[in-house]
Amino acid sequence: MSVRQSLLAILDQGPCYGYQLRAEFDRRTGSTWPLNVGQIYNTLERLERDGLVERGAVDERGHVYWEITAAGRANVRDWLGSPVERAHSTRDELAVKLAVAATLPGVDVGAVIRRQRTASLQQLHQLTEARGACADASDPEELARSLVVDSMIFAAEAETRWLDHLERRLGEQPLQAMQLALSTDRPKRGRPAKTPA
Repeated sequence: MSVRQSLLAILDQGPCYGYQLRAEFDRRTGSTWPLNVGQIYNTLERLERDGLVERGAVDERGHVYWEITAAGRANVRDWLGSPVERAHSTRDELAVKLAVAATLPGVDVGAVIRRQRTASLQQLHQLTEARGACADASDPEELARSLVVDSMIFAAEAETRWLDHLERRLGEQPLQAMQLALSTDRPKRGRPAKTPA
């Protein structure tokens, strides 16, 4: 999720101060991604460093209004005009947890999968209820929230399907065939053992 690009796109609508940007981000994402004010100001400072925003007027209450630059407007057009590149990371915690669990002796990986499925289904139920609360699609804030919630629902559904697939796949394997003993090969790198003097 690009907080940086989102804040820049909001500033393309007009100057804002930090707390105002946070409130606008919340309105436009259905408050599904809470940001703290420190994150907002750190991002604004980096955007300023990169020449995409600049400090503008200060109101009577001391709020500094941030304004987008021409380079910032071009950056927003590029961001909105290009597809999001999904990371093909293998660092998904659940995938790594299940891969390790499936190879450890004495671990009931089926139980691990069932616990995760229960949690995923509970999350799916909560999200489905939240989507029901976003019934008025004519309200822009409710529409924004429902778009984000829909994305989370589809991700939770995909996760439960994947867990079902894993359970079937692992159920076809003999349990002992999946276990990995510690390797006896010595790693080529690492800290050498200290030799007694």
